[in-house]
Amino acid sequence: MEKVLIKNGLVLSMAAERPVISAGDILIEGSIIAKIGKSLPAEGVDKRIDARGKVIMPGLINCHSHAAMALFRGYSDDLRLMDWLSKKIWPAEARIRGEEIYWGTMLASAEMIRSGTTTFADMYAFMEDVAAAVRDSGMRASLCQGLAFRDERAGLKRIKYTYRLFENWHGQAGGRITAMVGPHAPYTVPPDKMRLVIDLAAELNAAVHTHLAETSEEVDQIREMYGKSPTRYLADLGLFDSCRVLLAHAVHLTGEDISFLRGIKGGISHNPVSNMKLGCGVAPVVDLRRAGVTVGLGTDGAGSSSTLDMFQQIKTAAWLQKNHLGDPAAITAYEVLRMATVEGSRALGLEKETGTLEEGKKADIIIIDIEKPHLYPHNDICSLLAYSATGADVDTTIINGQIVMEKRVLLSMDEKEVMKKARECAAKILEA
Repeated sequence: MEKVLIKNGLVLSMAAERPVISAGDILIEGSIIAKIGKSLPAEGVDKRIDARGKVIMPGLINCHSHAAMALFRGYSDDLRLMDWLSKKIWPAEARIRGEEIYWGTMLASAEMIRSGTTTFADMYAFMEDVAAAVRDSGMRASLCQGLAFRDERAGLKRIKYTYRLFENWHGQAGGRITAMVGPHAPYTVPPDKMRLVIDLAAELNAAVHTHLAETSEEVDQIREMYGKSPTRYLADLGLFDSCRVLLAHAVHLTGEDISFLRGIKGGISHNPVSNMKLGCGVAPVVDLRRAGVTVGLGTDGAGSSSTLDMFQQIKTAAWLQKNHLGDPAAITAYEVLRMATVEGSRALGLEKETGTLEEGKKADIIIIDIEKPHLYPHNDICSLLAYSATGADVDTTIINGQIVMEKRVLLSMDEKEVMKKARECAAKILEA
């Protein structure tokens, strides 16, 4: 069991309701945080990391992504969501295969590791290839096969893929890989199929990851089809009563919709950069939080958001609510940092393992260099992290006790090879 000692840093555990920052050390034994304290002895340690001038905090948690869509970055910008999907993304995805999925996910993993994300939730196709990339990159991930029933035969086939994902990958890679059930969205999963998905989740004892009320067009479509909002549609089918859920976007919610979400097991993934770039609207994050609903942060795919840097999501989430509500105190710096860490872990059902720095939890840790002009002076560390820091300030990333990046050098993959393969895969798909 390898022992790693992080010395002389500023520890921001995110475990308390209010910010607590203290100078200290962290001892990692294997995959676990064994000790947090001051002046921890270095005897018997295999690796020592000097964190002087740096903040030690939990790795960031990306609650909603389509990682392999990193291959589509810059391919289909400046379109409305439904046009973006029907005219660009779905035709391109019809040509994508497992090899492209693998290298697209490796590319996304490189970007996430570099910018301080240690865990991500992913919904896409060829999920066993995504799982292989998670295994090889060193990331932690919760994965689900996207289940859409535009073509019923194809949708039922994807249910078989869901079984295979659970059988072959759930709990694998030292516990870094977990699985969910992934109905795409209310507008692609009719009632009989959604009931089938709910039964599948119960059979597998799994959470359900789905898109919800991302656009006004979706709301209008569901009202026309079923005479109710997308949220009411899922509530009436019993999804919120019977399953732990991870709901992506949740932009267009009424007060009644929010009442259906009170007390849900799981939470919301707020994806502010993607929502703003696609012109989808502003999610009622403050109202959801006041209703006791857990709200984490996600990037969505790089095909829509352009970036997988969670620090961009952090500052955007805070500024969007402040501006939209006309209230600079709508979300504080520490609150939005908690959304990116401990709240994200709760949304994914991983709060016993990740999201905070506490003894006995998994060693998913990032070390951020704050000895830089744009992070000076150190008047308020949380404000600097929320509003001034970027992913490029992450010096070291540790996942499950393994150092996957140190001093900005990726250790879990050949970065140049990954970019080369990703470029070739993107050309193969898009030039077709």
